[in-house]
Amino acid sequence: MNTVHDSMSRQGLIRPREGRLLAGVVAGLARRFGIDPWLARLLFVVVLLAIPGSQFLVYPILWILMPSEKTEFVTAYPPAA
Repeated sequence: MNTVHDSMSRQGLIRPREGRLLAGVVAGLARRFGIDPWLARLLFVVVLLAIPGSQFLVYPILWILMPSEKTEFVTAYPPAA
């Protein structure tokens, strides 16, 4: 599974921490292709409506395969020497 996550992250397909509505799948696709997240969500819904039932396969699969954006933790205290 790590190789799939690594491959997707190299291609810029990651689920962002900010701007998520559910899991960040469509926000990640929008960021990757350089379009507005709301336009991407609208297009995603239109495509899923055109192919009934696909939303139960496509979104969860992308949710599992797309890695989440990593966060950096900031500590309040400097590390012990």
